[in-house]
Amino acid sequence: MNAVIIACVLTGLIHFIETLATSMRLAGVRTKQVATSVSFVNAILLFSRLSNMLQAPLLGGMVDTAILMNTVDTLQGSFRIIIFAAFVGNMVGAVMAPFGVYIFTGAINSFEKTASLPRTILAGLYPKNLLKMIKGFRLPALQSLKGLSLAGIPKTFLVLNMFVVAIYSIGVLSSLCAGAFVPSYRTTATQLSGIVNGIATLFLALMVDPVCAHITDQAVRGKRKEQDVKTMIFYIIMGRVLGTLILSQLFFMPATSYVKSATIFVKGLFLK
Repeated sequence: MNAVIIACVLTGLIHFIETLATSMRLAGVRTKQVATSVSFVNAILLFSRLSNMLQAPLLGGMVDTAILMNTVDTLQGSFRIIIFAAFVGNMVGAVMAPFGVYIFTGAINSFEKTASLPRTILAGLYPKNLLKMIKGFRLPALQSLKGLSLAGIPKTFLVLNMFVVAIYSIGVLSSLCAGAFVPSYRTTATQLSGIVNGIATLFLALMVDPVCAHITDQAVRGKRKEQDVKTMIFYIIMGRVLGTLILSQLFFMPATSYVKSATIFVKGLFLK
């Protein structure tokens, strides 16, 4: 149970950071510093990857323990709790998004003066700047939702984004769970996580990211209103929330069966 709790905290943190990073696009539009905002996104995602590195051995340990103690059937429930933690992380990130935009906008403007990310971070830790950030704390306002309109914004990429997030959230978990059902080939199953995440990567690279970048660039050049970027970010974040709340739970066992079948197929190549 302790391992599950820690894995849930790390999973929630990963998705919280990724959701906040999504709001960075709006900060880039407001400051007209899109390239700088992208570099900030990459820096922020380092914390997400660090959490991922800490999470991986915990998940592996959960699988190994379940196999040794013959409690593989309970693993599915534990993994579903972890998937729910991803939803919680996205939900908290959604609530904190307006404050995130405020912080990121200030950080980009500060970086414009210092030209150094470490110095920008240190400047943000000064008491007067910390106080300023606390005073600037804000939550989503219902009034801000009134101006959101999908007119002129492609709908397909928003739906695909929801599926991409759902698949990414279960890719590794599905392969680990499949490995528990085929314990002698669990390393093979783990390596096959790519056959789940590969689908999401394809859609992300070809259908989601380019459209997001296009809308953002048009807003910076004045060809679109800033409101379009706000609308896009809102629906992308809502896609993350709904994707992890509903679709990830629905896809989890089918994806596990998919990886399990692929593992058995690979196993058959060596045991003839």
